[in-house]
Amino acid sequence: MQDLISYKSQYKNELIENIIPFWEKNSPDKKYGGYFTCLDRRGKVFDTDKFMWLQGRQLWFFSMICNRIERRQSWIDVALSGARFMERYGTDKAGNWYFSLTREGKPLVQPYNIFSDCFACMGFAEFYKTTREKVYRDIALKTFRNIQARSTNPKAVYNKRYPGTRPLKNFSLPMIMCNLSLILEEIIGSDEADRTVTPLLHEIMDVFYQKQSGLITESVAPDGSFCDCFEGRVVNPGHVNEAMWFIMDLAVRYNDQALMRQTVDILLRSIHFGWDEQFGGIFYFRDIKGYPPQQLEWDQKLWWVHIETLIALLKGYRLTGDVRCKEWFIRLHDYTWAHFRDKEYPEWYGYLNRQGDPLLTLKGGKWKGCFHVPRGLYEIWKMLEQSETAT
Repeated sequence: MQDLISYKSQYKNELIENIIPFWEKNSPDKKYGGYFTCLDRRGKVFDTDKFMWLQGRQLWFFSMICNRIERRQSWIDVALSGARFMERYGTDKAGNWYFSLTREGKPLVQPYNIFSDCFACMGFAEFYKTTREKVYRDIALKTFRNIQARSTNPKAVYNKRYPGTRPLKNFSLPMIMCNLSLILEEIIGSDEADRTVTPLLHEIMDVFYQKQSGLITESVAPDGSFCDCFEGRVVNPGHVNEAMWFIMDLAVRYNDQALMRQTVDILLRSIHFGWDEQFGGIFYFRDIKGYPPQQLEWDQKLWWVHIETLIALLKGYRLTGDVRCKEWFIRLHDYTWAHFRDKEYPEWYGYLNRQGDPLLTLKGGKWKGCFHVPRGLYEIWKMLEQSETAT
């Protein structure tokens, strides 16, 4: 890692001097609470709707930096604004988190998406560590129990699939639950965290994993078999790579060298499969058989795909010494910083075309908020700092 430590200040300074101030200045709604996430290139609000999974993500992030970087009052205030807004307006009577609300907190879109719950849970669990107020612990725990209860049918009455014809289960929820369970460890206890994670590891590394290709698909049949249809053939390299760094953390937790090796092998196959040899960067979607993907945005280059892959590559190199991870990290670092970072205004672009030019100049919207870029910069800075300290 010694040869990569020079990158440390680049990631740290970008986070502390650019990204955090952008969100702290432009995102909080000082009138109604919560966060604006639809921000243009300069940080001006262009839409006031509030999307609950982005509210939860920003609550988590500002709580996390209070807990791990500095207990700064302005950061606590940002987190508190989100927590109070979410607590007051975020759920229906059954405790399910809405997908979106008006600026004032009136429901707009029903709670069809379980990831609203996942990120609310994540946010309140971290905010509890900041405040030690029982109310936030209780919200996190209640939401976690609700996620567990809904996990076999996440969309419930909002599922538009016809029942029984082609049932599929999706990779995203087991992936995020691996990470979420550890964030909640202080609340649910280490034994329950381990009991929750164990079957999820099996799902990801055995069920969704396709042995013939060595890749992970987004959907499989309920028995784990490959489903040769549009949905069953989809590979999302960003999801795979993000999941691998979650599981690397679990491999360290359980001192499982075989699991660590498997995660690195899958990561390297995934980035090779997803890499655009003509223009550089990682495709958003690919078909595992090489057929035309159904997603029209398949060849776009997205911010979160690249930053999550950078985390995974650096973590893989740090934990295993596999030089291929280092080589890919440097290659991807150069592409990411050259194309996603806005050289004139703070924060990063989210959406590039295949050639690497911005499709949209927004810095936040319905899907992009205060999460992947700052989390990625933080994770990479801290890994390099730890390696520097160890030398």
